[in-house]
Amino acid sequence: MKGNQGTDTKRKRAPSKRSLATRERVLDAAESVFANRGFDGATIRDIATEAGEPIGTIHHHGGGKEALFHQTVARRAEALSRARLEALEQAKRTGVPTLERVLDAFMRPFFALSAEEGRWRNYARLIAFVSVDDRWREISAQYFDPTATVFIGEIHARLPHMSKQQVAEGFVFSVSAMLALLTSRDRICALGARRSTEDVQFDHLVRFCAAGFES
Repeated sequence: MKGNQGTDTKRKRAPSKRSLATRERVLDAAESVFANRGFDGATIRDIATEAGEPIGTIHHHGGGKEALFHQTVARRAEALSRARLEALEQAKRTGVPTLERVLDAFMRPFFALSAEEGRWRNYARLIAFVSVDDRWREISAQYFDPTATVFIGEIHARLPHMSKQQVAEGFVFSVSAMLALLTSRDRICALGARRSTEDVQFDHLVRFCAAGFES
């Protein structure tokens, strides 16, 4: 009995600070490599090099490449969803929010987090890969669809003349536009446009998406 209790205690022991820091470094490296090379172009060796860790450490903390990809997507998903839902609740406290306010509540948190920490830009690239690849449908269903469903419902409530199909399509188009701005702002300047602040571009994005729904 005592021997078993000792074994159980060891199994339940929390990871050390050093182990947690190593795991974060591994996930940061995976996020960067997956964001820049995609799932198929990335290798465990690439991630080990980026993290400055042996390949064995990558396997220890992340498992195989697919499991590591899953963990990397999951790591920031809860914080993003929480920020979006809190923004929506805040918008509702001042009355019934307009369509633009609903879209703002969904999109602005991603931009705010990206401004605070540059790695969220890598995460946006990662989500762009997830959103267009059927292999990751289960990841989207688990980590993003519940919050998306809430916002689709709010949009539909403001546009009752539209079918749910039309609202869902418009929402997907809007998410694509959001990810494009998050990941490729410089492309706008490359096309000859005058450089503007991110706030100006974000406001344009929200108006653009709202107009698409209302057209």
